[in-house]
Amino acid sequence: MKTYRDRKRRVLGQHFLNSPGVLKKIVEAVAPAADDLVVEIGPGKGAMTFLLAERAGRVVAIEKDSEMLPFLKEKAVPNLTIIEGDVLDCDFAGLLSTYGEPHQKAILAGNLPYSISTPLLFKLLEDRAEFARCVFLVQKEVAERICARPGCKAYSPLSILLQIRFAAAIRFAVHPGSFTPPPRVESALVTLDARPEPLVPIANEQRFVKFLKSAFRQRRKTLWNNLAAAGWPAAAMERAFAEHELAASIRPEQVEIAKFASLLDRLGH
Repeated sequence: MKTYRDRKRRVLGQHFLNSPGVLKKIVEAVAPAADDLVVEIGPGKGAMTFLLAERAGRVVAIEKDSEMLPFLKEKAVPNLTIIEGDVLDCDFAGLLSTYGEPHQKAILAGNLPYSISTPLLFKLLEDRAEFARCVFLVQKEVAERICARPGCKAYSPLSILLQIRFAAAIRFAVHPGSFTPPPRVESALVTLDARPEPLVPIANEQRFVKFLKSAFRQRRKTLWNNLAAAGWPAAAMERAFAEHELAASIRPEQVEIAKFASLLDRLGH
């Protein structure tokens, strides 16, 4: 019979990492230095938290589940701050102002529940100026979407938006048996290192996001048909497609990041 705690774990999407070897590899990927501020999402019982605290200057752990707090507090680690709350509501700028040094960028890390991975990544895009590096353990399909290149089925607006701002890489896969309870899918560790400059310049980010959503509106349709359905004039598309040597039959997942940015500029308002 499923207990209340079992049901709560399922609702929160919690799968606790229990492999010492995998934990060590993740901490090595985070690579915190003695003067770094690490913000950890969903520390759970602290399996990774305490390892990070051994190497980082300070760790701020954000935990939504109040039942996990006693595990995090029992060791009384002096450079560990525990915040109870939902990371999706977190004011990262305020948090760094409180716990970091002036102008310091933090490292964001965590074993992300599937239910928050996509909204958290979009929140990261809004708060990207606060972080030098992000290290996330996510479902493998999410990692593939983050790092997807043109021509891949996983290539999406999220792939494009993240890769413009971060150098993304899948570091290694993690088997379900490394978790308690085991998830039904494989996971992967992905790293996002902030670029000193965007991969391509974006004049109006909100407009670019809207454009990408229109471009990928129906993946089975061509880029031309998706943009036409969103109201882009045929004459403007003909000129822009010709200048970029894009066939009318091309699908959105086949278009390179730089061409998306340039295409929008040529399409105009």
